Amino acid sequence: MSTSASIFVIRWINFLTMLLAVGVIGFGIWMSAHHDVCRKSLTLPVLGLGGVIFVVSIVGFLGAWKNNSILLWIYLIMLCLILVAILVFTVLAFIVTNNSSGHSVNGLRYKEYQLQEYSSWFLKQLNNTHNWKHLKSCLVKTDDCSNLSKRYKTAKQYKLAKLTPIEAGCCRPPSECGYPAVNASYYDLSFHPMSSSKDCKLYKNSKNVKCYSCDSCKAGVAQYMKTEWRVVAIFNVILFVVLSMIYFVGCCARRNAAHRRSKI
Repeated sequence: MSTSASIFVIRWINFLTMLLAVGVIGFGIWMSAHHDVCRKSLTLPVLGLGGVIFVVSIVGFLGAWKNNSILLWIYLIMLCLILVAILVFTVLAFIVTNNSSGHSVNGLRYKEYQLQEYSSWFLKQLNNTHNWKHLKSCLVKTDDCSNLSKRYKTAKQYKLAKLTPIEAGCCRPPSECGYPAVNASYYDLSFHPMSSSKDCKLYKNSKNVKCYSCDSCKAGVAQYMKTEWRVVAIFNVILFVVLSMIYFVGCCARRNAAHRRSKI
C-alpha cells in the first residue's frame, strides 16, 4: 500500500472511531445518571470501552496526521493488545457457553433448562448470594412474569405459548412439579408436588416471589446469558477481522512514515 493511501485510511478510520468513542462515553454517562440499579451495573464497562477506543483512536489519528512513526508504533502496540484481548475473550466465551441445549417437555412449545448442566463459571456466578440477590431484584422489577397473564388470557393459550428461558424458569414452577396451571400467573399449589425438587416448594404465585429463588430461574438466566455471550462472541470475531485489517494498514503507515523520516 502506498504511503499516502495508508496514512489517509488510518487517519480517517481513527477519526470515525473517535466519534464512535465519544458516543459510547456519552451513553455510559447517560446510564450513570439513570436511576435503574440494574443498568447502572453496566456503566463502568461501557465507560471503560469508550475510553479505550478514544485513547487508541486519538493516538492513531495523531500518528497518521503528523506522519509520526513513534506514535504509530504506540498505536500498533495498543491495537495488538486489543486484538489479543478480543481473541482470548472470544475463545473463553465459546468455551463457557458450550453447554446445555435444554430439554423438551411433552405438550410444551418451549424447553426447560437444568442449572447443573452449565459451565462451572456460570454456576459460580449465579450461586453467589450477592450476585443472585442483585439479579433477582432486577428480575422482579421487569414485567416478564406479570405480562404473561396479559398476553395469554386462557390456560390453553398459555399452554401453547413459546416462553423465553427466563419466563419458563422464573415465572412458573418446573413441569416436573405437576402443579396444574389455572392461568398464566396462577398455579394450583394445593396439589402434592410430583417431584422432590426444592423448586417445587420455593414457587409461590405472588408476583414478587414466583420462582425467582429457584434453580430453574438461575438456569433460565444462564441460558439467556449464554445466548447473549454467543452473540457477543460472533460480533468479536467480526471485530477481530476488521481490526486485523486496520492493523495491517497501520503497519504499512508506520513503515512508510519511518521510511520517509529516514530520507530526511
